[in-house]
Amino acid sequence: MKSAVSGEILGVPVEEKPRILVVEDHEPIREAIRMILEDEGFQVLTAADGLEALQMMDRARPDLIVADIMMPRMDGRAFYRAVRERPDGLTIPFIFLTALGTKEDILQGKEMGAEDYLVKPFDPQELALVIRSRLRRAREIQQARAAELDHLKQQIVTILGHELRTPLTYIIGYTDLALEDMHTLSPAALQEALGGIKRGADRLARLINDLLLLIRLDSGQTAEEVRLLSEVRTDLADIVQAVVCQYQPQANSAGLILEYDRKEPLPPVRICEILFKDALGRLIDNAIKFTRGKGSWVRVAVRTDGDRVEVSVADNGVGIPEAEIPNLFERFRQINREKMEQQGVGLGLVIARDLIRLHGGDITVQSQFGQGSTFTIWLPAVLYET
Repeated sequence: MKSAVSGEILGVPVEEKPRILVVEDHEPIREAIRMILEDEGFQVLTAADGLEALQMMDRARPDLIVADIMMPRMDGRAFYRAVRERPDGLTIPFIFLTALGTKEDILQGKEMGAEDYLVKPFDPQELALVIRSRLRRAREIQQARAAELDHLKQQIVTILGHELRTPLTYIIGYTDLALEDMHTLSPAALQEALGGIKRGADRLARLINDLLLLIRLDSGQTAEEVRLLSEVRTDLADIVQAVVCQYQPQANSAGLILEYDRKEPLPPVRICEILFKDALGRLIDNAIKFTRGKGSWVRVAVRTDGDRVEVSVADNGVGIPEAEIPNLFERFRQINREKMEQQGVGLGLVIARDLIRLHGGDITVQSQFGQGSTFTIWLPAVLYET
């Protein structure tokens, strides 16, 4: 629900007069606030308590709320919590207006997350100033989020478009070739065509599987899988070694050395083996993709660090610019995609981190641009199995 005509009111760029909901049980004060705000150019809705205000919000979403704390039926704090529980109420600026003036009361209101806290008797100019300030800040946040969302949409369209078209080009091109020249193709040429079709199909399958896994992560389904399927394992070193062996052919094709350094004994950890392997595999795959040239290597190591176990994946590849490190785990984020021509949609690291966090651990990264990176999975050790 939006606020209609374009223009600017009180220095706040808006589409129509901002709508303020005033919730106050004392009628003279409620009417005084209404008149002050209407004189300042605002639309004003009024309610005598929280319950009435919630009913009013069902009909019209306010741009900002001013609410007393001490009210019958539903007081200001209960009303605030009810507003924040509504999907359309999370971003509405909220100002407490109350006769309570102790430091503890003010801190409690701000701790709840209210944008401001004014004490009665209030100064009309101060009330209007605070409202204008909070509306302006809310609009700035809204515009920043909209710009960020537009950028994300463009990234998704660009990356998904590339990731869908490229494998389809393989599949369609080689299929057309095989169908048109079926009777004249040599066994080697036919095998090459089938290989191209297989590469395209595999790439599409990876994309679909990643998107489906992302949905499962967001829906909580994967968290439930971890809860049900995880078990205490004392053979983490062997599990890691199995993943390293799985990626050895890819490393050989890339012309780099893939090493594994295991230090035993390791304390037990609780993991869902298939999902842990998925996360670790994504880190190894990522390291191989970004490590090229003579003398290239990727080293996987396991060790104990206090009350946790670490699995590191280090490489001497291209490294990551320092400014980009905070953005590594953003969805659909690609670094230097045009230069690196890397495959994928920017979900591998995101999924890996989310999977490890479901195990109670996390993934950290250290990198120096042009010299390499180290991604480290850490998991809490099971010190006392029950």
